[in-house]
Amino acid sequence: MARGYIPPVDDEERLFVRRVKELAQAVRSTGAPRTTAFLSDRQQVLARAALSSVDFAEYHFDGGHPEAERGVLCLHGENESDGAPQFFCLRLEMTGERAALTHRDYLGALLSLGIKRECVGDILVSDSGAYVFLLQAVAPLVREELSRVGRCTVRVSDARSDELPKQTERPLRTASVASLRLDAILAAMLHIGRSDAAGLIKSGAVEINHVPAVSAHAEVYGGDTFSVRGYGKYHLSEIGSQSRKGRTFVSYFEY
Repeated sequence: MARGYIPPVDDEERLFVRRVKELAQAVRSTGAPRTTAFLSDRQQVLARAALSSVDFAEYHFDGGHPEAERGVLCLHGENESDGAPQFFCLRLEMTGERAALTHRDYLGALLSLGIKRECVGDILVSDSGAYVFLLQAVAPLVREELSRVGRCTVRVSDARSDELPKQTERPLRTASVASLRLDAILAAMLHIGRSDAAGLIKSGAVEINHVPAVSAHAEVYGGDTFSVRGYGKYHLSEIGSQSRKGRTFVSYFEY
């Protein structure tokens, strides 16, 4: 059983939905295509629902590679080819001394240039650096100004689509839980006590599918993604059968 659609939960999300509908209306009125900045998976869910509510079906999301998590919304106009998203993929290659840089390191270096989060798409980390998808408007700034990520110097160059690193399959982990409550699932995934998991939820450190979690008693569903400040991001792949003692087996992976 999967979680159903969660409507906008705050003013920011309601404004986003209204803007998506306005974009659809603009395309209908002018025939000209429209594109957005990079959208999170939560925003993509909201955008799909908004476009469905106004019966607008001519659109797609493009993140630059087949498994992209963040994507640009492309609303097709009279000439679909004119609606191609304007973004680039840049290669950030470590030079000199290397270190084990993470997604957070690269994102932090980009945002330190004054770039907004919505201008940055996926960041594909490799052993020698990373491949970063950026809106066209900010790509020149990164080419000219970015020279360090963490303690490492980097060289910035344009990347080709055929050189993107292959994303390794994330290993599935399994656990058994006493219930499908949020605190029980988090405790199993993070290897902490349920009281500690409940404390994280109460402090506002937990999001389910990019929506803030407010209750330790909240039920979870297969396909849910959990973001936990200070721990990382986890995906509940499957809710399995129960053991003889009534515990439920679950499968999950860490991003």
